[in-house]
Amino acid sequence: MQEFDHIQSLWQSHSVEVKISSDEMLAQAKKEVNSIRNRSVLNIAGMVISFVAVASLWIFFDFQSWTTHAGIAIFLVAIAALTVILIHGHRLISRNDFTTHPNEFLVSLKQYQLNRFSLYNKMYWIYAVALTLGTALYLIEVLTYMDLWAQILIVLFSLLWMIFCSTLVRKAVIKKDRERIALLIEKFERLGSQFKTQS
Repeated sequence: MQEFDHIQSLWQSHSVEVKISSDEMLAQAKKEVNSIRNRSVLNIAGMVISFVAVASLWIFFDFQSWTTHAGIAIFLVAIAALTVILIHGHRLISRNDFTTHPNEFLVSLKQYQLNRFSLYNKMYWIYAVALTLGTALYLIEVLTYMDLWAQILIVLFSLLWMIFCSTLVRKAVIKKDRERIALLIEKFERLGSQFKTQS
């Protein structure tokens, strides 16, 4: 056992300094920035598709209750508000070219990080409450046309889905997003310091 502890202490005390050239780091950063930008565009496209899908309910169905119309309207307002926030975030990450203006891009990246933090911690709950209220109002009329077992199943599924998204999915997305952006900020700060030492 002492031999294992000795080997472990030697291993931990042995540090290898990994040197990555600024070109390699810039290539990695470029790949990650493009990934964040593409994901941002996909999120915006998904929100636009969701808006059109929910709005099409008014076109294809003749709802009689005001609660259904109010539920759909709340859904649309929530989706539109979140889409505007996502577009603002996309502009932050896309407005500066990091190869020509790395310091400006770093400032934008830090603003984007704060924007995402606000989105996940403040706006998410407003969005979740709006969707819950919209769903409840929408289901008042829709569920009256269904059997009792279907009503219970739909309400139960809706509640479980919202709880699942609000807990497990939200935490996983926040953690992954935070790590990705923090790593990217660190790379740009290291790139900036390498360029300063080279000049």
